[in-house]
Amino acid sequence: MIKDRAKELGIDDIGIGNIERFDNAPPLMSVKNYFPGAKSVIAIVMRIPRGTYRGIEEGTHWHNYTFYAYNKLNTLIRPRLTYELCRFIEDFGWEAVPHYPGVPERNPVRDAVAPGKLPPDIYTSVRLIAAGTGVGEIGHSKVFLNKKFGPRLRLGLIFTDAELEPDPILDTGTICTHCGACVRECPGNAIPPVKDEENRVVIDYGEKQVYYSNVHMGRCTLTHHGFNNEISPFLKKAFPNMAFDVRNSQMSEEEAYRLCYPMAQAQWYVTHSENNNKSVIEYYDYVLKHVGYFAVCGAKGCIRACMNSLEKSNRIENKFHNDFYRKKPWKLENQPEKIEKGINPFRNKWLDKHYPGVRKNEE
Repeated sequence: MIKDRAKELGIDDIGIGNIERFDNAPPLMSVKNYFPGAKSVIAIVMRIPRGTYRGIEEGTHWHNYTFYAYNKLNTLIRPRLTYELCRFIEDFGWEAVPHYPGVPERNPVRDAVAPGKLPPDIYTSVRLIAAGTGVGEIGHSKVFLNKKFGPRLRLGLIFTDAELEPDPILDTGTICTHCGACVRECPGNAIPPVKDEENRVVIDYGEKQVYYSNVHMGRCTLTHHGFNNEISPFLKKAFPNMAFDVRNSQMSEEEAYRLCYPMAQAQWYVTHSENNNKSVIEYYDYVLKHVGYFAVCGAKGCIRACMNSLEKSNRIENKFHNDFYRKKPWKLENQPEKIEKGINPFRNKWLDKHYPGVRKNEE
């Protein structure tokens, strides 16, 4: 009944797991500590339209990806359907707890509300729970894969005290071919090689173990949020001489967030008509104000390259008439085209363009 209702609502796929599969979950990520009466976990899959990647793939349009493939798909489009399915379950007298897919490791830790209690920051991992429902598997790149859509999806969760028949957990490699396309195409060098067994994370569901790669999340976050000159023309414009080597950075995920978000909102005075609002990186300021989030990489390796590989190997069911890649993917050089001289190259370029010769003898 739940799966039929999900289909009626427009949910693309759904999986169900029994609560015992998550007995080994860390305390601050445990469904049982979130909802002690839970008997079942439901994972909800909503597809990302393949076309949302087109603008970034062509290098012509960015914010469709942030809106329809990432932030608003997670925070607006899918939650509405999660809410409707919770209503349906509760109409039959069973409690349904919707859960937002956040990042457990980034949650602040506060004092417990009473002695003997855990800190009030229980936050489950949406990917690990979803893998335990059988709706897909965690691929080598840590991106979740589904039989219908491969990596083109966002996930939601519902915990319920209704005892439901569970779906089987997928073995690692059911969908992921471990072809290494994600490794080769990641512009942040964040994904370890396929044969690197030392960097594998193993998850134990009791009845089955699965594994995926321990991705370098600092490099991933820097790249995703546009602090990688190879994939961000906006950063390249604002910092053409920076040449920050993300590929070899050892920055942690939290450090990357602390750099990316403040810089995205940073302002600085300008001595010329560089932009209209004094923002250091104009596009990041713009998209944050419109969407509340900014995703710049467009998942070049972990989703786009993976998607292309899975489509060509017929591992996923949602097929298309035309290939996604129509030309070699673009990449910017991290190093500056030329070493800029002078204190303020932005001012100098503007004056040279609009008032040729006015800077004579300045240098």
